[in-house]
Amino acid sequence: MEMQLLKLGVAVVGVALVILLLRRASAKSRANASAQARLGLVEEEPVGRPRRPRPDRKPARPVKVEGREGRESAAAALARRRREAAEDDDEEEDEDSDIAAAADDDDELTSDAGARAAFKTGLAKTRGGFVAKLGKIFGKKKIDSDLLGELEEVLFTADIGPRAADRIFHAVKGGLTKDQLEDPKAVWRKIRDTSAEILSVDAKPFDWARKKPLVMLVLGVNGVGKTTTIGKLAALLARDGKKVILAAGDTFRAAATEQLEEWGKRASVPVVKGKAGGDPSSVIFDAIKRGVDEGADVIICDTAGRLQTNAGLMDELKKIRRVMDKACPGSPHETWMVLDSTTGQNAISQAKIFKSDMEITGIVLTKLDGSAKGGVILGICDELKVPVRYIGVGEQIDDLRPFDARAFVDALYEDAGEATS
Repeated sequence: MEMQLLKLGVAVVGVALVILLLRRASAKSRANASAQARLGLVEEEPVGRPRRPRPDRKPARPVKVEGREGRESAAAALARRRREAAEDDDEEEDEDSDIAAAADDDDELTSDAGARAAFKTGLAKTRGGFVAKLGKIFGKKKIDSDLLGELEEVLFTADIGPRAADRIFHAVKGGLTKDQLEDPKAVWRKIRDTSAEILSVDAKPFDWARKKPLVMLVLGVNGVGKTTTIGKLAALLARDGKKVILAAGDTFRAAATEQLEEWGKRASVPVVKGKAGGDPSSVIFDAIKRGVDEGADVIICDTAGRLQTNAGLMDELKKIRRVMDKACPGSPHETWMVLDSTTGQNAISQAKIFKSDMEITGIVLTKLDGSAKGGVILGICDELKVPVRYIGVGEQIDDLRPFDARAFVDALYEDAGEATS
């Protein structure tokens, strides 16, 4: 029995000695590895997220270590390799940024394509008007002096206004060589470019957040779609996360307040109203004060439709502006006029008279889908030098579209050159 215990004790001592030797060997190995890493013979194991393998990275060259000078060379080599690794990471980040930028560009292109599609549908009747007449002229074999006369007649009888017509005609007549005038595609290109120049009024992109609250006054004669435009605009802004308040300043038309209230329900925005036939200035004053107190982002004020020739009603508008400035100094920050595209050049006349008495900072053109006179937008921009901010291309809430001059021109003259070639 004693002999068995002795043997067991010897075995335990032997196992303990083996474990001790293994631990010492492991510790020595780790120490050597750490020393080699410091000297640059090997790279230390990375901590945290492992690097992605890069097949294009060159393998590290072995570094021969001999004395102090060799150790310094090894350290420099290791520093160089670490710099290269950092540069590789920067390249990866740049690639990620390029991918993100490309995605943003794709979104922009998609947005432009959507605008062109909407404008194309809304301008169908207009393309069947003066654009189709232009197509017949350029469909002839040769454009000579007689055809220039026909071009002038078509432009000046179209509802684009005399100034815009004259500008386009002289751009074609004086801006193209004789050979270019015989090329329908060159003529169409000149018409497109000149139209885009007319529509690109020198105005900054609209920023709804530049004032808080941003107070807007909306004008227009009866029947142009003013209240509907306000309702659609409120819905678009509310969907974008903005807090909107509407002022039912059209107290003279019985159904105007009810119509605006219905739009307020659809857009889930409050409507401040007064008594029928009451003072519109007081309603608008109350709406602005409420918007200021409640931290509204945008306050849109409706007004009674009025003929531009009615001096009394125009004086009422001036009073409203004075009251708005008292409620919120500096307001209204924007004064937009709503015009009906189906009225053609009469819309230009309305806008000119309103602008002579009132400051107008933006135009909304409605009912474009039901009109063959959509070219009136050229005359409006050329005569007033006021930017078109939105256009209505249908009855649905999403059919109120931010105006894009290039997308509009592309849609207006789409396929025109091909049709005549």
